[in-house]
Amino acid sequence: MSKSILITGAGSGFGKGAALELARRGHQVIATTETQEQAEAFTSRPPNLKVEKLDITSSDINKVSSWDIDVLVNNAGMGQSGPLADIPLQRIHQILEVNVVGTLSLTQKVLEQMIPRGRGRILIMSSIGGLVTVPGFGAYTMSKHALEAIGKTLRAELAPAGIDVALINPGPYDTGFNDRMAESMWSWFDENSLQNDNAAMFRETGNSITSDQLDPEEVFQLIADLVEAEETDVQNLVPANILEAFGS
Repeated sequence: MSKSILITGAGSGFGKGAALELARRGHQVIATTETQEQAEAFTSRPPNLKVEKLDITSSDINKVSSWDIDVLVNNAGMGQSGPLADIPLQRIHQILEVNVVGTLSLTQKVLEQMIPRGRGRILIMSSIGGLVTVPGFGAYTMSKHALEAIGKTLRAELAPAGIDVALINPGPYDTGFNDRMAESMWSWFDENSLQNDNAAMFRETGNSITSDQLDPEEVFQLIADLVEAEETDVQNLVPANILEAFGS
């Protein structure tokens, strides 16, 4: 059965790939992007996929009230690297505003139609970073740990209302996101930083998440499968053995 699916952060990466795969499977897809420029750059799309500008940290979220949504895929997010002893708090506020507050704000808005209807599904793009921590990536992993709490709480609270909630935890996939995140600290981290003596460690952890990255097609397919599934597990690791790489 065809479903109406809203995907955030669909200008690139997991969001764009999943939007195209779900449209290919015959669903009605609303692929949203943070900026109008990203929306206009989303070309060569099928007729059952429309693209809208939707910044989840702005009043754009009110747009969803006029859309019928069976499944919300919360994929929009940002990355930030750097030691917590030094990272500018403005950057902490920004990543939490996007990854945590923005995600929850949009989810609440979509639930305004799902709860009265008594059905729906919310998928939240977490990360392996929602389950483990890595030096130099504390800002990002703290935001994903928060999404774990949001997803697991909503799943328990919304089940009686007929709404399913599940988390997706990808490892390092080659979408460009990890590369941008690994480099983000070097725009502000310098010889005056408290943790400057450990710069080599931060370079090493950055290299570790950007080396031997995986084909993201696996994640596109997982997202589409979870949209179509009769039931979901609360945690969906991809690849399934990703925790082994972190000794867990």
